[in-house]
Amino acid sequence: MIDFSKDTVFKLNPCDPRDLAPTVQPIIIPGEQIISSFKAVRDFVVFTNKRLIAVNVQGVTGKKKDFTSLPYNKIQAFSIETAGTFDLDAELDLWFSGLGKVRLEFRGNSDIRQIGQLIATHVL
Repeated sequence: MIDFSKDTVFKLNPCDPRDLAPTVQPIIIPGEQIISSFKAVRDFVVFTNKRLIAVNVQGVTGKKKDFTSLPYNKIQAFSIETAGTFDLDAELDLWFSGLGKVRLEFRGNSDIRQIGQLIATHVL
């Protein structure tokens, strides 16, 4: 499992979900759809209509991958912080039952409000 105890796990940029779909498709369940995706240098996060999937690409070759599934129904609270003038990154904090706080950091060109609405739609 990814170590979410770090202050920031990923610095993410928006990317085309079709680019990452082949990697996560084997763990997608019937009726689950990829909604959006964000990528760091090698690691990435996929938001589906049921959960958040965080993928940590490991090793020199990148063949080994850690898939962490974070279901929306386990979120107890969440917070979004938009990018500012000098702080160009936006943040999403999620508090999961049994796991604690998970923080994802997004580059300023990410629409953090849209991500917040996605989470709210499935949590509230």
